[in-house]
Amino acid sequence: MNKRLYTLLAAVAALGLSAGVGTDAMAQAKDWKKIKIATEGAYAPWNFTNAAGKLEGFEVDLANDLCKRMKAECEIVAQDWDGIIPSLQAGKYDVIIAGMSITPKRMEVIDFSTPYAVTPAALAVLKSSPLAKIPADKNYDLTKNKAEAEKAIEGLKVALKGKVIGAQVSTTHSNFIEAYFKGTAETRTYKTTEQHDLDITAGRLDGAYASIGYWKPLMGKPEGKDLVMVGPTFTGGIFGTGVGAGLRKTDPELKAKFNEAIGAAAKDGTIKTLAVKWFGFDNTPQ
Repeated sequence: MNKRLYTLLAAVAALGLSAGVGTDAMAQAKDWKKIKIATEGAYAPWNFTNAAGKLEGFEVDLANDLCKRMKAECEIVAQDWDGIIPSLQAGKYDVIIAGMSITPKRMEVIDFSTPYAVTPAALAVLKSSPLAKIPADKNYDLTKNKAEAEKAIEGLKVALKGKVIGAQVSTTHSNFIEAYFKGTAETRTYKTTEQHDLDITAGRLDGAYASIGYWKPLMGKPEGKDLVMVGPTFTGGIFGTGVGAGLRKTDPELKAKFNEAIGAAAKDGTIKTLAVKWFGFDNTPQ
């Protein structure tokens, strides 16, 4: 046989074998009997790493419950927030369950399950700060009543003029302060929420935005005893439609499994029970 023809046939055969192996692997993966879940491990009480190095929190408990409902063997791993979406796309894991808000911008690159939590964003400051005098206000929805919400933001701008306001990087909270307060206040972003907490306590930061689900439990601990939430809270708009599980767009079967499991966990009150345990209030989407 001609040597070049033999080489070509061998290459085609190898390609066919490789394709077969790839197809088998894909078919096996689509069974979703094993699922790898990423969480940040640094956003208590949503998810955090305890003193023993073990992952804990609302989302860790919820993920374990959802996996039982899906009859899947799950591994939960920690992943730094700033690389959490690229690593999902690279196939490092299958799902993100990490306090991630469902926003149009994120949905351009990944998909989401139905939301399992909705928690307003709030500004926290030191109790000894002049900003602590900002009166508490109601929640404003930037989707349902944008004009009213933006009027409340204009009132905040007066109080925050010349101040330094922070949030965790690549979050809806950092997007919020950049969109509404940049130019009025100095805005800073931090790798983790713990870092902006330390700067508030040290007087390097006047206040920071995060979810009530983060602030309220923290303020019940010694490290958060000097903090207080002030002003209005916000949902909708830039904050998205709630917190959900992030998935690759190429995995619709997995999304369907999570949607079914989340729906069942909400219906039987499991999500409410876990929310009350970890946050002290029910943040189940209504």
